[in-house]
Amino acid sequence: MIGGSTRVFAILGDPLKHTLSPAMHNAAFRALGLDAAYVPLRCNAADVPGLVTALARAGGGGNVTIPHKETAAKAITQPSDRVQRLGACNTFWSDDTAVVGDNTDVDGLKEALRLLEAPTNAWLVAGTGGAARAVVAAAREARAAVAVRSRDPSRRQTFEQWVKDQGVALARSGECEVMINATPLGLHPGDHLPLAVDDAPEAQIALDLIYAPGETAWVRLMRQGGLRAADGRAMLVAQGAQSFRRWFPDEEPPIEIMKAAVNDALR
Repeated sequence: MIGGSTRVFAILGDPLKHTLSPAMHNAAFRALGLDAAYVPLRCNAADVPGLVTALARAGGGGNVTIPHKETAAKAITQPSDRVQRLGACNTFWSDDTAVVGDNTDVDGLKEALRLLEAPTNAWLVAGTGGAARAVVAAAREARAAVAVRSRDPSRRQTFEQWVKDQGVALARSGECEVMINATPLGLHPGDHLPLAVDDAPEAQIALDLIYAPGETAWVRLMRQGGLRAADGRAMLVAQGAQSFRRWFPDEEPPIEIMKAAVNDALR
């Protein structure tokens, strides 16, 4: 029962109709008997700093999704090394002295790629936002090169320079064995596909950071093209478990329960 001592967590973003973070985290809270609740809060960029501060100082915290991860990074008073390096924050909380922020998307992405047995030579990423920055961070740790696709040539060029500044080599799309959709394309019916099979003829793996009931259209198309493909549910659970550990350092996240809640919602 929600009361005066309930710790409130939220996911901040726009849109949020698709998000399964509340279902996943509330299932975890119930399983462990924690006095906590997790809610979606649709907001614009101007709202983010105040919401992050208010939730954290009240003893809660939360996550940040499209398109506010870069805005959230600027609202944190104690950013992790990853947040400082990437300029993107997806998890926040308070340590009683400061509003703390981290980026657990990197951990989630690495786990999703591990499950797909993805090679680490070169990855083609669609997108230049906060999720794409997490891809570059994972590539840096895996020593993989990165090729970038964007509908906006100037954003692509700026992002490619940032990739090089991160110490990650630029690849040619033709040599990439992994394709990653780090754009919102697939959240809405009628969205065009972020990448085609021909964009990376050597690709063996396709990972969509978006998830949807019955998988996304892009995942299904990639699988039909002979690639091992997965949507973003494994990444969601893995990054969610890491967020949980930040909020409740004395508790072990019930990962199987979190996974079941996500899979049940996507059936």
